[in-house]
Amino acid sequence: MSRGVKVRIAAFLVLSAVGIVYVAGSYLGLVDRVLGRGLTVHATLPTSGGLFEGSEVTYRGVKIGRVSAMTATEQGVTLDLAIEDGTRLPADSPMYVHNLSAVGEQYLDFEPPDDEGPYVESGDTLHGTAQSLPVDEGDLLVELDRFVDSVDKESLRSVVHELGTMFTDTGVPLQRLLDNGSAFVREAAAHTADTIRLLDRGKRVLSTQQGERENIRALAGDLRTITDALADSDDDLEHVLGGTPGTAREVDALLKDLEPTLPVLLGNAVSVNQVVVSHLAGVEQLLVTYPRTISAGFTGTPGDGYGHVNLQLDSSVPPCTEGYMPRNRWRPPSDLTDSPIYPAQCTSGPPYVMRGPKYSPGSQGSSSPGRLYRSSYDPVTGFVSGAVDASGNPVRFVDQGNLSILGGDAWKWLLVGPVTGR
Repeated sequence: MSRGVKVRIAAFLVLSAVGIVYVAGSYLGLVDRVLGRGLTVHATLPTSGGLFEGSEVTYRGVKIGRVSAMTATEQGVTLDLAIEDGTRLPADSPMYVHNLSAVGEQYLDFEPPDDEGPYVESGDTLHGTAQSLPVDEGDLLVELDRFVDSVDKESLRSVVHELGTMFTDTGVPLQRLLDNGSAFVREAAAHTADTIRLLDRGKRVLSTQQGERENIRALAGDLRTITDALADSDDDLEHVLGGTPGTAREVDALLKDLEPTLPVLLGNAVSVNQVVVSHLAGVEQLLVTYPRTISAGFTGTPGDGYGHVNLQLDSSVPPCTEGYMPRNRWRPPSDLTDSPIYPAQCTSGPPYVMRGPKYSPGSQGSSSPGRLYRSSYDPVTGFVSGAVDASGNPVRFVDQGNLSILGGDAWKWLLVGPVTGR
C-alpha cells in the first residue's frame, strides 16, 4: 500500500468520526449547548400525559424542538424544552399532548390563537392544565367497558341480527352506491365554484323553508284532510270514475251531432251578450220595473176575476235604419270570428224610438245616449239613483202589498199608486 493511499484512508476515517460525533451531538443537543444556540423553555403539566425525554415539540404540527428533561414535582411534572434557535413562539400559546399514532408516541404541540407577540425567551415557564392532556387509555377502557355493560345483550343481539338481514344480498347495490358516491364527489370537486354556489343557494332555500314552516305544516295538514276525505269517498270515486268513460262518450257524440249548429249558436250568443253588457243598466231597470207593473195591473183589472195584460205596439212609425251598420258590411252567418262591437243606435229624431233603448239608463263606457240618464236600483231601500220626479224628489219603488182588500175600487190604485209610491 502506497503512502498516498494511506493518507486518503486516514483522512476518510477522521472525517467520518467528526461527522458521526457532530450528528450525534446535534441529535442530543450537545452542539447547541456548546455553541449556545436555541432556547431552553420550561413547561408544567399536571401529569406527563405519556411524554418522555426526547419527545418532539411542535408548533401547530411543525417540529420546533424536543423535551430535553422531565422533573416530577408535587404539582405535577416540569418539562425542559429545547427550542430551535430563531423560533418565535407566542407566550400565550396553549399546549396539548397528542398521540402521533394509535400505539402512542406522544408529542407536545403548541397552538397559539395568532402569531402576535410577546414571544417566549430562554428561562420562561409555560403552564398547562388538565385540558392539555389526552384522555388516559385506562380511563378510556374503563368507560368503554361500562358502556358495553350498559347495553342490553338481547337487544344488541336483535340489532346485530337485523343489520345482518338488512345487508344480506346487498353487496352489489352497496358497491354501486359507493361508486356513484365517489363519482359524485369527483364531479363536485371538478366544479368547485358551482358546488359552492349550490351550497350557498341551498342554505338560502332551507332558510326560506324554515321561515315558512307554519305554512308548510298547514299545507301538510290540509293535504292530509283531503286524502282522508278521498279515502272516505273511495266508493263514490270508483262510481264516478267508472261512469266517466260512458259520460265522456255521450258528451262527445252530442257535440259531434251539434257541430254544424252549435258554433253558430255560441257565436250569436256572444253577440247578444255583448249587446246586453253594453246596456246592462237598462236591463237591470227593466227587470226591476216590469214585475211591479205586472202586479199592479193584475190587482186593478175588473171583470172575470183574472188578470189581463194588454200590450199594444205602434206600427205606424217605420223601423229606424239610421245609425246601424250598412247592409254591405254585414257578415255571413258562417263567419264565427270575433269582431269589435259596432256602436249601433238609432240616430233619427222623433218620432223614431221615442221610448226605445237610446233613452234607457246607460252603463259605464256605453255608447248609449241614455248614459246621461244613468240610474241604478237599490233593492234594499227601493230608491233609484239619479231618478227624480217633477218636484225633484228621488223616485222610490215600494211593495204595494195586497190590493184585493180595496174590492171594486182596486183599479183606482193605478192612478193613486204612482203618486204615493215614492
